[in-house]
Amino acid sequence: MMKRILKLTLIVAATLVASTAFGQKFAYINSQELIFTMPEVDSVNAKLALVEKDWVEVLETIQVEFNNKFNDYQKNSATYTDAIRQMKEQELTEINQRYEQNQQLASQDMQTQQAQLMQPVYEKANNAIQKVAKANGFAAVFDLSAGPMVYYDETLMTNLMPLVYTELGIDPAAAAAKIEAANAPVAQ
Repeated sequence: MMKRILKLTLIVAATLVASTAFGQKFAYINSQELIFTMPEVDSVNAKLALVEKDWVEVLETIQVEFNNKFNDYQKNSATYTDAIRQMKEQELTEINQRYEQNQQLASQDMQTQQAQLMQPVYEKANNAIQKVAKANGFAAVFDLSAGPMVYYDETLMTNLMPLVYTELGIDPAAAAAKIEAANAPVAQ
């Protein structure tokens, strides 16, 4: 693994040195930060909150049903025959299984909805990055959110974020404030 990382580092360094000698330009961006600041993400989050709310209601309904039947079982189990007690226990088991199945469905649905709703946002960000990179003659754009580069000299590379913000019509000051607010410690 270390050999692979060392090889990759050497290749990137050699590419940067060789490309700089030939006048190639490189840039970097943090695509996760970019996407987080895009206004479309707020809309996606609002839609996901509605889906989550629906699932919470479904799960709460099942939980209330279970609690009511469990309380009834506890209150009356002494008077039940063995057959009725078994039937009531089976009913509680089935409700619990339904709750667990719906929890899994909720999780899968939330993941699917998020993927579907975020896909156009990812595409818009990617298209803007490519458009700005091509328009400004960059040979490559490195994404810092994919993991830190071992080394890069910021004086030889351009931060593409301000140009992409302009392309997308995002106010850099508002984006910085949104990022700062998200990273601020939560007061308890």
